[in-house]
Amino acid sequence: MKKRYKILGSTAVVLAIAIGVFGFMLSRDAPCSAAPETSGDARAWQYRCYGGPDVMELVNIPKPVPADDEVLVRVHAAGTNPLDWHYLHGTPYVMRMEAGFGKPEDPALGVDFAGVVAAVGKSVTKFKPGDAVFGTRGGAFGEYVLVHENRNIVAKPSNLSFVQAAAVPIAAITALQALRDKGKVHAGQKVLVNGASGGVGTFAVQLAKNFGAEVTGVCSGRNMELVRSIGADHVVDYTQTDFTQGDVKYDVIIDTVGSHSFSEYRRAMNREGVLVIVGGPNDGKWLGPMTVVAKAPIYSKFVSQKFEFFLARVTPDDLDYLRGLLESGAVKVVIDRTYEFSEVPQAIRYLETGRARGKVVIDFD
Repeated sequence: MKKRYKILGSTAVVLAIAIGVFGFMLSRDAPCSAAPETSGDARAWQYRCYGGPDVMELVNIPKPVPADDEVLVRVHAAGTNPLDWHYLHGTPYVMRMEAGFGKPEDPALGVDFAGVVAAVGKSVTKFKPGDAVFGTRGGAFGEYVLVHENRNIVAKPSNLSFVQAAAVPIAAITALQALRDKGKVHAGQKVLVNGASGGVGTFAVQLAKNFGAEVTGVCSGRNMELVRSIGADHVVDYTQTDFTQGDVKYDVIIDTVGSHSFSEYRRAMNREGVLVIVGGPNDGKWLGPMTVVAKAPIYSKFVSQKFEFFLARVTPDDLDYLRGLLESGAVKVVIDRTYEFSEVPQAIRYLETGRARGKVVIDFD
């Protein structure tokens, strides 16, 4: 018996040491290395260590050359997203398992883009040079991106500028999939959007109305008129009223800010209501909002309502669906600020404040 306890004790010690070493490796910030000496006729914002916007560098790189099935896009505008500063800081630390231990494996930044096709591979049939397009691709904070013709690239809405189109992809698709795929929203339902004046929130309000729902938007007092202007039936100023304390019960709540506990949200939900979480509080540097991933399904097992954490998956079909809504005027783009290409760090710094109304976009032109 003593031998068994000794073995268990030794195993526990080894396991604790292994966890400690892994934790140290995951949280360690390697020093910033100098950008390699490169020449080229294209510029891109990159980062070679984790940190704030100050670690970003504007470097010259060779102009990319498309493979047979690729499209080369000259970027005219790029949208910013919380995803960008999460990668920039390397937090929560768990994401470094993909991004890189100590320092990022891929120095490229930015995802949402809009621009003009500059060249195509010899087997590309869907696009030709001169086509105006938008979509998602890593490295969008650079003057050129390469995209596979069958992936996340579609024709730009004809009535939108490049700046407006670049504001759409991740935020609008997150709102669309949260409402349609997770919330199963349909006509006649009551939908509440918590964080209605933000990037995802402004699209969620409009898309929920497009699905025929009665929509309540929650925002600060200074943004109430904005949220009304994009179609919300009711607007709640969270600084004055706590919607979880009211009498109205909602069929679906889209939560982009994580301002309440699950038990508080339950008070505002119908018996079969659904809470779709697309943003949450930062619960420390290790897991951040990802703690909700574990909590939501466990909590759902003990109550009648559904609690779901959600990460969008961009698809060309959904981009094309949104293009139709944007061209018809059913959905509009809300942009808070635009920055020049030379001001990308300032744009990320502003985005980090959490006070942006709608989207923050980089205008390359």
